[in-house]
Amino acid sequence: MTKQITYSPAYTLVPTYECFNRCTYCNFRVDPNQDNWLTVENSQSILLELQHQSVCEILILSGEVHPHSPRRKAWFQHIYNLCELALSMGFLPHTNAGILSFAEMETLKKVNASMGLMLEQITPKLLETVHRHSPSKLPSLRLQQLEWAGQLKIPFTTGILLGIGEKEEDSWHTLEVIAEIHKKWHHIQEVIIQPHQLGSKQTLEVSTFPIHKLPKMVAKAREILPNSITLQIPPNLITDPRCLLDCLEAGTRDLGGISPKDEVNPDYTHLSHQGLVDLLASQGWELVPRLPVYPHYYNSLSSSLQKVVNTWINNPQFQPMLSI
Repeated sequence: MTKQITYSPAYTLVPTYECFNRCTYCNFRVDPNQDNWLTVENSQSILLELQHQSVCEILILSGEVHPHSPRRKAWFQHIYNLCELALSMGFLPHTNAGILSFAEMETLKKVNASMGLMLEQITPKLLETVHRHSPSKLPSLRLQQLEWAGQLKIPFTTGILLGIGEKEEDSWHTLEVIAEIHKKWHHIQEVIIQPHQLGSKQTLEVSTFPIHKLPKMVAKAREILPNSITLQIPPNLITDPRCLLDCLEAGTRDLGGISPKDEVNPDYTHLSHQGLVDLLASQGWELVPRLPVYPHYYNSLSSSLQKVVNTWINNPQFQPMLSI
């Protein structure tokens, strides 16, 4: 019997790479005021080229402008405009832009099929090391964001990052807290189990996570989290094909949004679509596309989002998995 593993055909738009955080493992950011923001005009040109490529998800992935910066309002409006543009052109936006206020999240809900924020790790000891210069990595702020997403009924993706100086029990605790929040609000679609891999821009000199332990982490996460939450792994960061397949056997059921470029990990390219299909098929897995919002959350979407969702699920060239 063929087993199914899902993914979202995606493309990433980066409004800006600038970020006021300075995480030592980051391969994405540039300093504030050192980046030219992506224009709406350029975004429209990109999206026009994607309209006939079966791309359903537009990931709006942004560095963070400080909440007290005089440019914060313009930054947020720009993100909203890009989401609105993508939606008007038949795509489903998913925004991950770091810490947002309740009002910002409420506004973005109108034009986002789903949203996300990695918890990474909630142990406060990382504030003394990799997050020493990262004010928005305060665990209480990130947990508040998950709570607000629940209150607003936003379909949400979060996850843990492995290999940044945490202990194994720190990961278990972070997953337990995610489970508690989800049981309260029932809004978390996916939890990503992401191994940190060394990149060319970071200042952290080593990852502390042995990749061969990832299947064990996935299995433990499956024990901790409710079954209604799908476990996701990023396939480009698992460079050992055997390890990737073992993670599927351990409970992974999704490979996330697969875009031509992983903006957060630019040193790690994805396998070709056919290469991934062939690898999975070798162990009886079928790769199935899905939308960035799961079926049981459709009713929580705005009417404009539901209209685009219906267009996609009725498109004979796109067969999303409708019974996750």
